[in-house]
Amino acid sequence: MRAILTLCLGNLVKRKLQNTLISLLIALSALLVSSAFTVLLNTENVFEDRHSAAQGAHEIINMTRGLHDEQKVTEWWSSQEGVTASRLLPYKPWTGLVFKEEELPNLYLYMINTPAMPHGVNNPLPGAGPQQLSLPEPGEIWVPTSLAYKYNMQVGDELVFTSGSAPVQFKIGAIVIDISHGGPFSTTARIWMNEADYQSTMGPLDTPEQYMLSLRFEHPEQSEAYWKRFEESLGSPFLEERVTFAELSAFYFIMNKVIGFVMSFLGLVMILVALLTIGFTITDTILANYRTIGILKSIGMTSRRIIGTYLLQYGLMAIVALVPALMASRFLSDAIIQNSLSFLKSETAPVPVQAADVAIWTGCGLLLIILLCVLIYAAKTRHIEPIQAIRFGMSESAHSRTHRPGTRSRLLDRWSVPAVIAWKQVSGNKKSAGLILFLMSITVAVLVFGAVLINSVYRISDTSAQWGYDDADIAMMVINAEGMDRMEMQSTIESDPRVLSLNWSGSAIGVIAEPEGNSERQQSFSLPLTVVEGSMDEMGFASLSGRNPVLPNEISIGINIARKLKKDIGDILTIYIEGKPQQLLITGTFQSISNMSNTARVTSDLVEQLNPDAGFIQLKNPSDRDALVQQLNDRYGPSIQALKQEVLLDSVFKEAAAVLLVPMSLLALLFMAVTCLIVYTTCRLHIRKETKTYGIYASLGLTAADIRRALTSSIAGLAALGSMVGIVCGAYALPAVLRSLLSNYGIVKLPLIMAWPVAGGLALIALAIAVSGCWLASRILRRASLRVLVLDA
Repeated sequence: MRAILTLCLGNLVKRKLQNTLISLLIALSALLVSSAFTVLLNTENVFEDRHSAAQGAHEIINMTRGLHDEQKVTEWWSSQEGVTASRLLPYKPWTGLVFKEEELPNLYLYMINTPAMPHGVNNPLPGAGPQQLSLPEPGEIWVPTSLAYKYNMQVGDELVFTSGSAPVQFKIGAIVIDISHGGPFSTTARIWMNEADYQSTMGPLDTPEQYMLSLRFEHPEQSEAYWKRFEESLGSPFLEERVTFAELSAFYFIMNKVIGFVMSFLGLVMILVALLTIGFTITDTILANYRTIGILKSIGMTSRRIIGTYLLQYGLMAIVALVPALMASRFLSDAIIQNSLSFLKSETAPVPVQAADVAIWTGCGLLLIILLCVLIYAAKTRHIEPIQAIRFGMSESAHSRTHRPGTRSRLLDRWSVPAVIAWKQVSGNKKSAGLILFLMSITVAVLVFGAVLINSVYRISDTSAQWGYDDADIAMMVINAEGMDRMEMQSTIESDPRVLSLNWSGSAIGVIAEPEGNSERQQSFSLPLTVVEGSMDEMGFASLSGRNPVLPNEISIGINIARKLKKDIGDILTIYIEGKPQQLLITGTFQSISNMSNTARVTSDLVEQLNPDAGFIQLKNPSDRDALVQQLNDRYGPSIQALKQEVLLDSVFKEAAAVLLVPMSLLALLFMAVTCLIVYTTCRLHIRKETKTYGIYASLGLTAADIRRALTSSIAGLAALGSMVGIVCGAYALPAVLRSLLSNYGIVKLPLIMAWPVAGGLALIALAIAVSGCWLASRILRRASLRVLVLDA
């Protein structure tokens, strides 16, 4: 045992640079992998904890059309064993909200007539303000964290609601966590009002009262059986909106899934680099100490004890590297989770992060992988024969190959000395050169992919149609329909010489239900409909295949609906709209990120009670947008809010870009630092091994600067090749993997904006970092004298 410890200590002391690099690689891989797993696991855990605390809904029934008796619906669900139903929540929709004299864009509000807490299911949780919620005080409202945190609202701030005949003003009494309607990227918000304020403010409006009922199942997997019995009791399909748990929870997970995917992938790449480096180091150590190992075997040390030396050495290095890295992963994952799930935290209850178990299992797994790698490479010592090792310093077969006559390439005789030096650095260190090439490819791929992803989110207005949105220049949000003469407005706008087209859009709910008598009857479900009065093509709606509906008997469906129903272009779809069954021809499919492609598009001819809530204007010259928006708001301001399309999109997706920016930037910096370190270490070791050769070149008149330039040029060529591979991987391979991840969210074609100048610039930065690593490593040649270069071997 003493001999093993002595050899282990000697290896640790002798190869400080290599051991430090390997420890750093192990630490970084552990940091990334542990952080990724912690983010992925805690995202669902945090949501489930908050969902349980709020007695969160598994499904929500939204009755907006009066097609069923809301009291009978509530009574039926309340009477079911194994189902908990909330109190029936009356509400009216509202648009138009001003905060600090600024009208907030792209908001659809549900003004709730709040019953006394608790509601039974889907209770709002305290976020800021009172820690015990009962009822809003007169003149006060509760607002969700998704609205308050986004616009930096505080308890006591005043909000002005501008819809209706006159603006009304309320003070924020509490900020609450609203699990069902307060998720990331939400454009809807429930505003909780005192009953007296609700009656005085909402009562005079002509808008019919709507109702919301939340359901919580003891066994969620049995929900379809309940719905089947419910529809049997109705004698017809349920014709109002039904929101499932998957739709309620999906967007809490999407950003952390993307971040977790990127971090875990790159963490695995980092551990692969660490394992390769360990393998190269052990192989080089065995070759360098071949004669010493032969002597040790000749005096009685077994192969098992020699292998134990390497296992002990790298086991100690791994433990020293893993412990601080796993501790740091707790803080990194906490920062990511607190940022991405900020809507679920309150003043007294920050988002809890459970990282200890993940860190322990990750550390044990990585330690086991590292020791297995060491065992595989160190097992090469079993084949060392003591006599051959002592005589040749290598195996007899290797000695024969090395000293075989005529093996030197005559091609090198025609090259200049610097070119030969550059070539020998690559050809004489194939494994190290391959590692540098691989790492440069990954580093540039990370840089390019991160830049393309963040750039695409920031410039989403350029590809809005491919994400499922319109492509209009200006959107007009209807704030007060009662005070608006839509025909006069339309005539005025269409007569403007700057305007190319004006189309209107509203929403409705369809219900998918197969006809009676079908033995394979599909369970009915609600389907949000985008209803267009005018031309969908003029609005800029894009299709994956086929075309947009034009005739009253046509429909275009989201790709997830097409998958679920196994429908394609040319098929007939039976759908209930306003309680009436319709047989519609499917003319196209599309993707939409806003509701995971669980939606459809129809023309306004199918909806009798359509109240368009938005108008979309296409201009002949997009440069006229600012002027026309200002004129529309000045003339029709009390009734509508005109906005440029990118303002609407930025109100949702700038949040996503901000969440992505920190982890992607951190990963890019980590990989650039690791690339520089590996290039530096590899070149430094090569220079030490070839010191005598470079001394001979120096004695023949070659300066240290010439040798350094030759060495750097070889690394530059290798890094340039890796950069080209990385650009291709970052632009095509990694987006393809991300696209498969987003497929369940209804995105099958990822609309990325390729910024080739940015990609080229980032590749040049990575190239400069790699070259600087080699140039810094070769400084030893400048400081060493000719005598030392020749004699040192």
